Amino acid sequence: MLYCEKSESMYRLIAGVDEAGRGPLAGNVVAAAVILDRKKEINGLNDSKKLSATTREKLSKQIKQEALSYAIAEADVSEIDSLNILQATLLAMQRAVAALQHEPDFIYIDGNRSPQWGFKSKALVKGDQRIQSIAAASILAKVYRDQSLKELHEKFPDYGFAKHKGYPTAEHLAALRKLGPCPVHRRSYAPVRAVLDIK
Repeated sequence: MLYCEKSESMYRLIAGVDEAGRGPLAGNVVAAAVILDRKKEINGLNDSKKLSATTREKLSKQIKQEALSYAIAEADVSEIDSLNILQATLLAMQRAVAALQHEPDFIYIDGNRSPQWGFKSKALVKGDQRIQSIAAASILAKVYRDQSLKELHEKFPDYGFAKHKGYPTAEHLAALRKLGPCPVHRRSYAPVRAVLDIK
């Protein structure tokens, strides 16, 4: 895994940006931006989905300690429902980059779309498996979002958010059909909309 591709090696402050939570039926979408310190190697960075929860949490602490700059931002459920999930995700990414302590010279984004901004940037499909700063961002976003869903579980314990993190598991869909949506469900998503149409 690289810090940057050869064509971007002339840039000094390179940020990686990734998101967590596009697929779930509930909760905010989270984006993180990370500028790594090239002098400090962080071993084990990878796509957050390929790491265990324990490894993610350990790496998240190390990234926060050793990165030159990092920021985590969200777009909430109302923004997801009004804008659509793609635009809400791009908005969360913009907010994360805007919150960085250092302005990046160049930005890598995981995926195939870049937000509209004034930065030089490149979107890379599976970038979290190719670029270290994107992998670091994916870990921060995932750990933060998983924690936020555990907190939502405290408010709405009957839905099982701590276990499935809002994803459309059989358990979640059964609770949704039984109880109807709660305030943090994304009403623009088909399984939630279907329950609302029935009720």
